[in-house]
Amino acid sequence: QAEQPGKPVARPPRPPTAQEVCYQRIRLAQQQAARLAVAVQKASLSLPGEKKRIAHVPHAALAAAARQSPAGGKKTLPAKNVTPPSDSEAATPSLKACTLAGMASKTTSTTVPKRIAHVPSLQSTTLQRPVIPTEFGAKVPTNIRQRYLNLFIDECLKFCSSSQEAFDKALSEEKVAYERSTSRNIYLNVAVNTLKKLRSLVPNSPSSANKTSNKKVVSHEAVLGGKLAAKTSFTLNRSGSLRAEDLTGAALYRRLKEYLMTEEQLKENGYPMPHPEKPGRAVLFTAEEKKTLDSSCRICCRCGTEYMVSASGSCIRKEECVHHWGRLRKQRVPGGWETHYSCCSGAVGSPGCQVAKQHVHDGRKESLDGFVKTFEKLPTTDGYPGIYALDCEMCYTKQGLELTRVTVINSDLKVVYDTFVKPDTKVVDYNTRFSGVTEEDLENTSITLRDVQAVLLNMFSADTILIGHSLESDLFALKLIHGTVVDTAIVFPHRLGLPYKRALRTLMADYLKRIIQDNVEGHDSSEDARACMELMVWKIKEDAKVKR
Repeated sequence: QAEQPGKPVARPPRPPTAQEVCYQRIRLAQQQAARLAVAVQKASLSLPGEKKRIAHVPHAALAAAARQSPAGGKKTLPAKNVTPPSDSEAATPSLKACTLAGMASKTTSTTVPKRIAHVPSLQSTTLQRPVIPTEFGAKVPTNIRQRYLNLFIDECLKFCSSSQEAFDKALSEEKVAYERSTSRNIYLNVAVNTLKKLRSLVPNSPSSANKTSNKKVVSHEAVLGGKLAAKTSFTLNRSGSLRAEDLTGAALYRRLKEYLMTEEQLKENGYPMPHPEKPGRAVLFTAEEKKTLDSSCRICCRCGTEYMVSASGSCIRKEECVHHWGRLRKQRVPGGWETHYSCCSGAVGSPGCQVAKQHVHDGRKESLDGFVKTFEKLPTTDGYPGIYALDCEMCYTKQGLELTRVTVINSDLKVVYDTFVKPDTKVVDYNTRFSGVTEEDLENTSITLRDVQAVLLNMFSADTILIGHSLESDLFALKLIHGTVVDTAIVFPHRLGLPYKRALRTLMADYLKRIIQDNVEGHDSSEDARACMELMVWKIKEDAKVKR
């Protein structure tokens, strides 16, 4: 049998490999690039009559008319050999140019305003605000002083006639505030008060005056009862808050009795107490045991130097006293605390910043003779023994600190007794920085300590409440023994406790927001006594709020 021819075998399609796929894609990209290059070449060849797209030129008619017009506004005569165009040819472009120019003039403005550079005024270039110079180790940071100086200038510009006058006034006010301050906090208080004073000098605007004058006055009854207030009776339930008229006389005396110092507190704070056996002599329970020193050898209470004196108390050798008049204050610094003097910010052990003619000592607690004690009296017509605030000023004499001025204030904040006192011995340092007493004040004074004691014993009784700040020092200067005492240094204690005490000016700044003792001529005893009375009245009112 013959073999039949076999059918062709159908092989399954083989997918292209990765190399083949890449090769095909490269070939396709090359072909597309060649076709694109040919198309670009054909498009670049332009025919002679073919139109082209050009960029838009704004106001083309105006530009063409400007080119056709004679340059510089001068008329040029046409040349004789130039043949003028025909009427139809000349009228067409000129008419078209005029029409386009007229349309452009109606729609757009052909005059462009010229920009002029700003020329600063003479005042702004010549008068610049003053700048506080940077001072290393200053008691007030320079940036704080500069900020308040700018505020002062802003207020002075409102009422001064010229900028220079405003600058001068602001500089003088800032300088006074800086000189009166011993620390940053005190400077801030003084600066705020100065800013309030400058704002009060600004004349009131008429609008604010009209607003205040147009206010409608409404009675208290009308607010509570409305239209029926005139025909209706009602009762007001008043709150238990203390009014100013309630804290006078016997009412104030009763409330102040809650703040009287006990006998233990008097002894603990070094108040003079009567001697149990010797009348006219005081006892001090906090007296430190002193080393037995020669009577002719003393220790300066300002610089701590030992110096020799004669039998009359005069210094044997003339020697200057270099000391710090400020107190030691602790300041927090990175890594701990540092102690500096408040007068010059000097460290402990640094040379003094003040030089006095000679050394001095206190001596008040060494001489405990010559004291007088207040005694019981019959009740007065007012029904209470009296309330007074007391403050004294002292100077350094050969025997130590002695009384040179005394001021007594009553509960109405009025001065009832104020006099300079002639010391028993010669004055060696008037201590004017703190006492405010000068040599001229004591020239014609004949009142002695005994005269002052007689007046005070007549004015006070044993039950009279005396108010003061660290009153034990004043009683030692007066040589007066009195047990009915309110001490603001005890009522407002220091956070660290005794022997630390807060300063009176600090208490007034913190609680009553007022600055005292800012006079460069020294303290004023009437101001200090009045401050003590105001502090206690404020304290009574605040405690009454808490009790309610």
